[in-house]
Amino acid sequence: MAEGRFISYLRVSTKRQGQSGLGLEAQRKAVEDFLNGGRWEHLAEYVEVESGKKTDRPELEKALNHCKVTGATLVIAKLDRLSRDAHFLIGLQKAGAKFRAVDMPEADETVVGIMALFAERERKLISARTKDALAATKARGVKLGCPVGATHLRQYGNAAGVAKVKEQAQDRAHELAPIIEGIKEKGTTSVRGIADELNRMGVITARGGKWHPTSVARLLTRLGISKE
Repeated sequence: MAEGRFISYLRVSTKRQGQSGLGLEAQRKAVEDFLNGGRWEHLAEYVEVESGKKTDRPELEKALNHCKVTGATLVIAKLDRLSRDAHFLIGLQKAGAKFRAVDMPEADETVVGIMALFAERERKLISARTKDALAATKARGVKLGCPVGATHLRQYGNAAGVAKVKEQAQDRAHELAPIIEGIKEKGTTSVRGIADELNRMGVITARGGKWHPTSVARLLTRLGISKE
């Protein structure tokens, strides 16, 4: 029996399939059957209409981000459709998200990690070439790296601590940006409405609490989004 929070991710390859529901309805039914019984909560569904040959997966990124901020488990209907999708496998592995595949319930994070090894091979080759290029750049006398480290921050005293808190708040805001965009795209634009939707989706604040119009307003300010 399913237990806990779940976020579903469905994908079809063509726009025609997406518009007709062909493929999507079968996937949705498989997820519903998987969740049938037990104590579970389905927080959201993300649908991708994209060819498997393309690497851009905005809805997948939104789904993984939603899992990250809520601790939910990603559930997909058919892993065999995505088993050769390097972007999906690597993204899932990097996100460290818990997940379940209806057609392969034995496939957990460990299995996906093994499957991603093959997809990762090309990425390692690219990484090696990038390191070689950076080494060559450094050899020419170009300074690399970021000057903001622990030693660098000590000279600023308490101010550095304040800056670090602000930096973490900004990072958290960027994590939530895709979810905020998704909420606004569906027509909810007021700070109160966004707060209600975040709470409904199971997204908590940085301090682990509920969202209120004032906290949403601060979040929108950090993201540079106008408030209504």
